Amino acid sequence: MSLKSTKIDYKKELESASKSMIMIHDPKLLIKLILRMIVSKLQIKHSGMILYEPERNSFVLNISRGEIGFKVPAGFTRFDTSNPIIKLFTQTEYRNITLNRNALISDDLNNLIWQETVANNLSKNKNGNGTQELLHKVSEQMQMYNTIACVPAYYQNSSMAVLLLGEKKDTTKFGQEELDFFAALASDVAMAIRNAQLFAQLKKEAERNRQLFIQMTAVLGSTIEAKDKYTHGHTERVTNYSLMIARQMLKNGTADYPPKFFEDLYISGMLHDIGKIAIPEVILNKTGHLSPNEFDVMKQHTLKGEEILKPMPELKNSIDGVKYHHERYDGKGYPSGLKGEEIPLMAAIIAVADTFDAMITDRPYRKGLTKEQAIEEIRKNIGAQFNPRPAKAMIELYEQGEL
Repeated sequence: MSLKSTKIDYKKELESASKSMIMIHDPKLLIKLILRMIVSKLQIKHSGMILYEPERNSFVLNISRGEIGFKVPAGFTRFDTSNPIIKLFTQTEYRNITLNRNALISDDLNNLIWQETVANNLSKNKNGNGTQELLHKVSEQMQMYNTIACVPAYYQNSSMAVLLLGEKKDTTKFGQEELDFFAALASDVAMAIRNAQLFAQLKKEAERNRQLFIQMTAVLGSTIEAKDKYTHGHTERVTNYSLMIARQMLKNGTADYPPKFFEDLYISGMLHDIGKIAIPEVILNKTGHLSPNEFDVMKQHTLKGEEILKPMPELKNSIDGVKYHHERYDGKGYPSGLKGEEIPLMAAIIAVADTFDAMITDRPYRKGLTKEQAIEEIRKNIGAQFNPRPAKAMIELYEQGEL
C-alpha cells in the first residue's frame, strides 16, 4: 500500500534550507541537517552525500540518513576520481548525460545503457565503448547503495558533492519538479560546503598564526632579559605564577574570566617588563639601590611598555597587565595611582606574581627571601599593596605545596 502523498512547497523548503546553510560553518554538520530535512520533510526512505575533501583529494560518503536497513553507514567507503559515480560527475565528457534532468535516475540509466547498446550494435562495435562500460558500473553502484537518484553539486564547475537519494516512501517516481528542487538544493549545498571549507581553512590558518604569535611573544619577552642580566628567568616565572594564581582563583570561586583571559594573561605576563627596553642599562643593572631620580626613570617602563604594544591590536587585552602591574591596592602605586578594584584584575594578578618572584630572587645587594618569608610578606600586605583575591590565591597555592 502506498503512502498518501502530501503537496510540498518546494520553493519554501529551498528558502528555509538556504537560510539554515548560511549559519553553519561545519561541512559535516551542514550535510547532516540537509539530509535530515530530505528524509523527514520530503518523505525519502534514505539519503546520503558523497563529499569532496580537498585535503585528501578524494570523495567520502561520510554521512547517510534514513530508516534502519535502508541507509548506508557513515564512512562506509571512500571514492577517488576513478570511481564510476565520481567519474560520471567530474569528467566533462559525461556531463551531458544528466544535463536534461539535473540528476541521474536509475530508470533513465537503464534506458541510457540500452541506447548505448543499440548504438554499438549498429556500429558493429562488439566490445562496446567507454560510456557503456561506465554506465554499467554506475548502475551496479547505485543498486549497491539502494540509490534511485544521484544529484551532483557543483561549485564553479567543480564537483563538490553527490547527493544520493533512496526511493520515496510512497514508492512513486521522482517528478521533474522534485528533481529541479534537488538540483537547486545541491547547488546551494555546494556553495555552502565551499564556504564552510574555506571557513575551516581560515580557522586553521588563524590558529596557526595564533600559535606563531604566542611564540613570538615569548621571544619578545625574553629580549628584556638579554638587557637586564639580573632578571634571567624572571619573565617566565612571573608568567607561570600568574597563570597558577588565576586558575586558583577560578578554583576557589573568587573570579570568573571572559573568553581568552588565560591566553591574554600569558601574553601580558611574558611582556609585563617589555618597557624596560627603553630604560638605560646603567639603571637596569645598577648593583645598589636606585636614587629617587633613577627610580622615576625606572617607573617609566610601565608606560613605555604600553607605548610599545599599543600599535598591535592583537595585544589590546593584554596591555592592562603591562601598564598597571605596579599599581597598589591602596592607591600608592604607579603609573596612575589606581586604587582597589580600579586596578584591572590581570594587573593585580601579575603584581602578586611579580612581587613574589622579586622577593625570592637573589640580587647583588641582598639575598633572596625564602618562599615562606615571601608568602608572609604577601599576607601582611593584603588590602594595602595587594588585591585580596589574587594574594589569597597565592597563599593557598603555597599552603597546597604547589609553589
